[in-house]
Amino acid sequence: MRSLCMGEILEDLIFPFPYLSNEKKETVRSLVNSLEAWLKDQGDNFRKWDVAGGFPSEFIEQMRQFGLFSLVVPEEFGGLGLGSAAYSRVMQCLATFDASLAVTAGAHSSIGMRGLLLFGNDDQRKRYLPNLASGKMIAAFCLTEAGAGSDASGIKTKAVKSGSDWILNGEKIWITNGGIADFFTVFARTETQAGQMSAFIVTKEMPGVSIGPHEDKMGIRASSTTTVSFENVKVPAVNLLGEEGKGFKVAMNILNVGRTGLGGGSIGGMKRAIELATKHANQRQQFGRPIAEFGLVKQKIGHMVVECYATEAAVGMVAGLVDNGVKDYAVEAAISKVFASECVFRAFDEALQIAGGAGFMREYPYERALRDCRINRIFEGANEILRLFIALTAIQDVGSSLKEVASTLGTVLSDPIKGFGVLTQYAGRRVTHATGIGVATMTKVHPLLKPQAEIFEECSRSLAATTDRLLRKHGKNIIGKQFATRRLADIMIDLFVLATTISRVTSSIESQGQSGAAKEIEIAQVFAGQVQRRVRSNFSKIDQNDDELIKSLADHALTREKFSWDTI
Repeated sequence: MRSLCMGEILEDLIFPFPYLSNEKKETVRSLVNSLEAWLKDQGDNFRKWDVAGGFPSEFIEQMRQFGLFSLVVPEEFGGLGLGSAAYSRVMQCLATFDASLAVTAGAHSSIGMRGLLLFGNDDQRKRYLPNLASGKMIAAFCLTEAGAGSDASGIKTKAVKSGSDWILNGEKIWITNGGIADFFTVFARTETQAGQMSAFIVTKEMPGVSIGPHEDKMGIRASSTTTVSFENVKVPAVNLLGEEGKGFKVAMNILNVGRTGLGGGSIGGMKRAIELATKHANQRQQFGRPIAEFGLVKQKIGHMVVECYATEAAVGMVAGLVDNGVKDYAVEAAISKVFASECVFRAFDEALQIAGGAGFMREYPYERALRDCRINRIFEGANEILRLFIALTAIQDVGSSLKEVASTLGTVLSDPIKGFGVLTQYAGRRVTHATGIGVATMTKVHPLLKPQAEIFEECSRSLAATTDRLLRKHGKNIIGKQFATRRLADIMIDLFVLATTISRVTSSIESQGQSGAAKEIEIAQVFAGQVQRRVRSNFSKIDQNDDELIKSLADHALTREKFSWDTI
């Protein structure tokens, strides 16, 4: 996406679409089949546990026995050693049955112990990974505080050096697995590094660690969520995770890698929503015929299918980037999280609508699923914050090139050859953006998808030109232009997901032929049209909008802290 903002299409990153090898597919399929057989036997238990607000200890033990805490642990430490794509597929399976189950397993593997895998030294791995794989220790990720939600830099928890140990004080809130965890990845300010953040391994048996009561939540109620407090906890120096003062890097890397798990869970939820909606639509009779025959019902289901396919393409692509060793995928991972979390909520909202009054009743699965999936837009990075991250990170290279041009203008007379090269390169990009001459194209797409590829190319050229123009207009002040950066982020989200969808459908055509991939081609056609309309709308609103009026009305309400008009 950073290259796309410069007008370059890095096709080699997205073609061919990344699929698991046949051997890995068999491994995952066998695991998924065994999990499905076990979970189908749970019957109505998940609804009961949602009402009760927790899983019984017997079920947690069954999770251990089925290896749900060993998924990403390397085989040498007793784990299954799944890569990102395989892990995402397992999370999809779990979420199809229950979101609280998926969150409990995911918080352990995606974020709770992920820092140990990414930054742990050999001694730390040998000490903890075998117990984490067996589930003897369950992991939790401790970053969020009362005054520091999405703003991780605002944490107040402190770790002060005392001899060879650290003394840890502070409180973390809304910690998933907090009530059942024995292993905590904790982030705290370390005074010796100018208040920078460091990461620590903390275990439950350390004196001074205390767990708060189970939180009464709107959704994912059976998963454990608590506060975790640290009062003068003596943490051995050997439990420092990664480098001192580099905790922010540790946290962000954990969240980036872990987002394929959340994406997989969202896909599982969407597939469940489609299954429920289609079965209900075929069975429910209104006006003498099944509601499946009504156009507006078909419209809902059709959109659910398109968004599920596109989400799976985006999440699968990010997992493929991770598994193939690509280092810079933070923007793409954030995009997959935002898109997946919003699509799964729409899917269950529409499934409930198709179910009508029955969908509102607790005896049916719709209302619980809708409550459960609402949290996805908040945790592991609120979508509003991630949109700013997507836009501002992706346009970094454009900003750097403008700085280089500005610097060159001041020195061009002293070094005309170098200066001419820089200016010529920049001028060439500007001409390309304006005329389309020399624009980057998709060359690896199947010919049947050429119209969709042209939509992607057209929108990408506009993205590069608009990004350049906004940065020239606002400079470093672009950070404060949140309406504009939100629109840029939405454009980038749509374009990345479109690119991954085109790649996926191209692979399907090449393997199955035109007739075998006919419905997938239809998905690409529909989604590309949707993207084109949304992107054009966002471009048009960057300059012509009612942003200032909206902000004025918000200020009016904020000043009075209420709605100011009444009809009586």
